[in-house]
Amino acid sequence: MLGSTHGTLTTDFRARVEACGESPRTAVHSSAAPSADDAVPLDVSGRPLHADVPDLDRFFRPESVAVIGASDAEGRPNTGITRQLIAWAERVGARIHPVHPTRPSVFGLTCHASVADLPEQVDLAVLLVADPLPVIEELAATKVKFAVAFASGFAETGDAGAAAQERLGAAVRGSGLRLLGPNTNLNAFEKFREDLDGPAIALITQSGHQGRPVYTLQELGIRLSHWAPTGNEADLETSDFISYFAEQPEVGAIACYVEGLKDGRSFLLAADRAARNGVPVVAVKVGRTETGARMAASHTGKLTGADTVVDAAMRQFGVIRVDGLDELQDTAALLARARKPKADGVVVYSISGGTGAHFSDLATEAGLTLPTLSQAKQDELHQWIPGYLNVANPVDNGGHPVGDWRGRKIIDAILADPEVGVLICPITGPFPPMSDRLAQDLVDAAEQSDKLICVIWGSPVGTEDAYRTTLLGSSRVATFRTFGNCITAVRAYLGHHRFTAGYRSPFEDAPRTPSPSYRKAQALMRPSQQLSEHAAKQLLRAYGIRVPREQLVTSAAAAVRAAGLVGYPVVMKASGPQLGHKTELGLVKIGLTSASQIRDAYRELTDIARYENVPLDGILVCQMVERGVEMVVGVTQDDLFGPTVTVGLGGVLVEVLHDAAVRVPPFGEDQARAMLRELRGHALLEGVRGAPPADVDALVEVVLRIQRMALELGDELSELDINPLMVLPRGQGAVALDALAICR
Repeated sequence: MLGSTHGTLTTDFRARVEACGESPRTAVHSSAAPSADDAVPLDVSGRPLHADVPDLDRFFRPESVAVIGASDAEGRPNTGITRQLIAWAERVGARIHPVHPTRPSVFGLTCHASVADLPEQVDLAVLLVADPLPVIEELAATKVKFAVAFASGFAETGDAGAAAQERLGAAVRGSGLRLLGPNTNLNAFEKFREDLDGPAIALITQSGHQGRPVYTLQELGIRLSHWAPTGNEADLETSDFISYFAEQPEVGAIACYVEGLKDGRSFLLAADRAARNGVPVVAVKVGRTETGARMAASHTGKLTGADTVVDAAMRQFGVIRVDGLDELQDTAALLARARKPKADGVVVYSISGGTGAHFSDLATEAGLTLPTLSQAKQDELHQWIPGYLNVANPVDNGGHPVGDWRGRKIIDAILADPEVGVLICPITGPFPPMSDRLAQDLVDAAEQSDKLICVIWGSPVGTEDAYRTTLLGSSRVATFRTFGNCITAVRAYLGHHRFTAGYRSPFEDAPRTPSPSYRKAQALMRPSQQLSEHAAKQLLRAYGIRVPREQLVTSAAAAVRAAGLVGYPVVMKASGPQLGHKTELGLVKIGLTSASQIRDAYRELTDIARYENVPLDGILVCQMVERGVEMVVGVTQDDLFGPTVTVGLGGVLVEVLHDAAVRVPPFGEDQARAMLRELRGHALLEGVRGAPPADVDALVEVVLRIQRMALELGDELSELDINPLMVLPRGQGAVALDALAICR
């Protein structure tokens, strides 16, 4: 992790960035939050397109604070909290007013009997009471801006607690104040080191103890500016703090521990604001497994959401998801402090060839780019490194050169390569004088370079002077203790800057008025019903999605006539509003080539339907489309995020391989193409075993049209499934061969 604040990185963050020709937030374009007088723009489904950024300045830096339930009686929990709040108020320069109905004073401060007796309007009220609900109205009457409720026993305890929390939230919504909690703690009032400089980490946690490792980074010289312990989020939530922190010039990265998201849309808007401002958000999000999700719900009483959707949504908006608290602290520290990369190339430099090879394998597998150094660069390095050693990348110095003047020459030569953006040096264990001299050379080189240098100090002891003083004493070298954490952080660092460099908010292009397609589609919707295949295909036609030539018939004679119009060979299918998987019931006949086959198929399909007691609206006689790649494209409703769009391998493969990618609308063409690249079976679209490349452009167009449908129909459309969507050879389009739609 990046060490203390000595060196060139420690100059004022704003001045340092402006000296490079840009303001602290011009890595990508920024847009300010709409003012209170501005109408918040809405998308076609009536949802906001901008994050509502609360003005939390007076929460973190109040001028006056009331402590409701203050105490100085020894042995009482409120006494310790009151003492800590008094100390915190003194640090931030706030006046503090104890409130207690029976105490004339608390810790020598005049105590007021009620909120109404306060001598001034206060910015922040801290509620040390078991039931905060009765106090909310009193606070609203005195126009208090913020309140904090520590009390537990709400949604984390079950249905009765959830109902109590809803009453609390409703009271807050009508009060004009903003509430942190309930079930929160004192983390917002911790003592932050003021002697540290440079970009800071802002911390958000739903479980206070889980933020402790990040808070402790201050002891290693990493600045922390804020800590928001959101608790049960009856009002203020993780998204509010992400939006606020993304606007603070001192914040270099936002680190989050999230147990459950209160509202998916708010989270995406907040992540979008951070991405537009170039502020990295690093998050541990629990709930990957059923057990994790169950424990999270019992602790905070919120939905964790389908994890695949949460994961995709985070990736879509640039939130860096990590698994462990150690990864959270290392990744956030690197992203907060490191300069923008000059290149994506990573060079691994080590004393041992085995160490270099081991790390390079792991880094390459993780997706880092390890370019082969040019022959000219290799020749240059061989001036100082024996010719029999490999210097192509990884660079093996053989050990001895690091012990003298040659070590620094090697480092400088690697950093001078324009393809190199990151130099990583794994030092698996202390071996003075080699490791000590190497550490010092790396620190000295980092002070004079605009490229990132990372060191992995592998010793389990961690008391060595080269580690504690030399490496951690540098603000420019990123020091890690494990290979894995280094790779995770560097991958996130390079990925974040690639993402934000080309980022355009998808909300800017989100449709705001319904299309003509929507009016056609709405006429086809049947509330609380599943549409027949024929009706579902009409829905697709309304949005310009191609379906096969087909006719719906109700007699064998009509089927024969339809086959002649559609063109042999044909497919015949039963069509009805209660039919899902028709193949399993024998309700699909393919490759029919004659009138007699048509008549026989019609009789068999209707007989099966009668036997299975399945009502039909007719029999579909369809064009047979054989040559192409079978895909599935669909819409489902997520509890947190609303409509989501899925694309994957279709046919029977969708159930066998589960090879699918998900996005939350709105998104653009770049994300639609990224979905396809995520598929393990992506090579099928490129053409394999002599098959021609598929019409990927047509597939992308279908995905975007389905997204438009999902946005416009909103929760009117509970589910849509096109399977298979036959993607024809390049230039020939894509055809929806089957479709299922369920209206809400």
